[in-house]
Amino acid sequence: MFAGLDRRGYNPNWGLGVEVSEERLDQILSQVTKPARYTGGEWNSVVKDWDGVRTKVLLAYPDLYEVGMSNLGLMILYDLINKEDDFLAERAYTPWVDMEEALRGAKIPLYSLETRHALGDFDIIGFSLSYELNYTNILTMLDLAGIPLLSCQRSESHPLVIAGGSCAYNPEPLADFFDLFVIGEGEEVLLELVEAYGKWGKGERDQFLRRAAQIEGVYVPSLYEVAYEDGALGSPQPRTPEAKPVITRRILNRLPPPPTEVIVPYVEAVHDRGMIEIMRGCTRGCRFCQAGVIYRPLRERPVEEVLVAADELLKATGYEEVSLVSLSSCDHSQIEEMVRGLVTRHAPQQVTVSLPSLRVDSFSLGLATLFQGRRKTGLTFAPEAGSQRLREVINKGITEEDILSTAERAFRAGWQRIKLYFMLGLPTETREDVAAICDLVKRIWGMGREIGGRRAQVSISAATFVPKPHTPFQWMPLEGAASLKEKQAFLRRELKDFRLSWNDPQVTLLEAVLSRGDRRLGAVIHEAWRRGARFDAWDELFEPANWWEAFQDQGLDPDFYARRPLDRDAPLPWDHIDVGVKKGFLARECERALRGQTTPDCRGGPCFACGVLETFPGAREAARQGLWGCPPRVAGRGEDR
Repeated sequence: MFAGLDRRGYNPNWGLGVEVSEERLDQILSQVTKPARYTGGEWNSVVKDWDGVRTKVLLAYPDLYEVGMSNLGLMILYDLINKEDDFLAERAYTPWVDMEEALRGAKIPLYSLETRHALGDFDIIGFSLSYELNYTNILTMLDLAGIPLLSCQRSESHPLVIAGGSCAYNPEPLADFFDLFVIGEGEEVLLELVEAYGKWGKGERDQFLRRAAQIEGVYVPSLYEVAYEDGALGSPQPRTPEAKPVITRRILNRLPPPPTEVIVPYVEAVHDRGMIEIMRGCTRGCRFCQAGVIYRPLRERPVEEVLVAADELLKATGYEEVSLVSLSSCDHSQIEEMVRGLVTRHAPQQVTVSLPSLRVDSFSLGLATLFQGRRKTGLTFAPEAGSQRLREVINKGITEEDILSTAERAFRAGWQRIKLYFMLGLPTETREDVAAICDLVKRIWGMGREIGGRRAQVSISAATFVPKPHTPFQWMPLEGAASLKEKQAFLRRELKDFRLSWNDPQVTLLEAVLSRGDRRLGAVIHEAWRRGARFDAWDELFEPANWWEAFQDQGLDPDFYARRPLDRDAPLPWDHIDVGVKKGFLARECERALRGQTTPDCRGGPCFACGVLETFPGAREAARQGLWGCPPRVAGRGEDR
């Protein structure tokens, strides 16, 4: 598949054992923007004795430093590995294009921020995959490190290249570039993998990968083969005894302690604040939401643990804001007690508590009053759809009355800025549904002006629905470009007096293709990168022609992956990845969506047999003990629907 693509003159010795000295770096850092992205030495960064540890791990984030430094998952793994005496973890991010050019010109390999070792000197390089449009940045980082892009070209002298994160739940588009994928929550499985590498990884590479494939939650793509039939997506099948037919994701029964001595960057990060994960998972069941499926079951962090962690975090970092992170923070069963405790404890220091990703039906007036007198940031709510009919299709579980009453409470509690998230192109969406967005926005804005005067502001984000694997809408097509542009133009006309953002249809198409793609897309990614694709998530650098020409070169059609409904009985590229929520449940939810039927939140109520309680060992006991947000009274029995 990749014959003839690798024409850049790869040097197998580039980046191995190369000294990245301060003098050599000083020659290029004066030529680039924000050189502090590349200097390291941040507060709370960990520098271990390089020769005093057994296994060296490089945590790689395929985006700009400011974005990667806001990724809580990377902070968790960095803290976890560095607490082990025998291991070390260091970091690298994708250099901006000026730094990439400077590194190539000076023949300096990409290096870690902690000790400036070349990436090729590490034992394991672990990428965090959170967004499909970062895929070409992975190739940039590997190439700058002197590591062959294709797994099949690497030898025992190269690091093991692995990946995890939300995009790993369909690993196939990247299968040719990675030695293995970690499927699920990485806190336990990553340590097992690093320990296994210390025992077996120094020898024959193929033998280690066969052993690693036996670890629960590890997928080794080279042990599988894919057959392609006309009109069908390729689905991997095992080709060796070590390859499991189905890889079940790893989960934790309870959340581990949160990191508190986190790294404080010298440049402003995207989320420049302390973060504490207060809850993982969600039981709401929004049918478009991949995170709500792949992070099940719901697990809460106890209030006292959050309060102590906040004390330690603020002391260790000096941040003036603490963000309580989860998919839906107000759904924590003790959120008011938690916020009240944080505000009371840190009032003298003028610390702000922020609650991202609020649901409009769970923001109580009592919670709002806790912030009276505090510095108020803007609030963000996600109605997703303008009409009640479409909100029932997507199972949002809120009414227009919920939305308006929540907005009123927020304005009366003193907030002046509200941002509303909507989606365009949802299954069954009509022109009337789009018009309902405009009506709802104008009613909220009018209410804000009536309560808060001219200071009241409402802004809108109208993202495009992208069908994602492991969701009830995974079989649905992406909306056509012409129809989507017409809807965007309608919103711009009707909401011309508001701040409105929307997605570039070409970006959306690429995201949908990479989300639902099979292994054939590896050659497309490779070719797009060779043509110059870099930072495709950044508007100023995205060049669609790089991609569409790469598709043409490989004889593949983007619409084949993105803009056609998929047969619910046909195999999918991600069928070998078991997230715990069963395909049959997703299919039933898809049917209910098309009938306009909602499925209630199962937390504390009936179990709808999504499959989580049947998939994971000890699940029912965890539910009965209250560690999970699954209904304990009917754990696993399900409801006949």
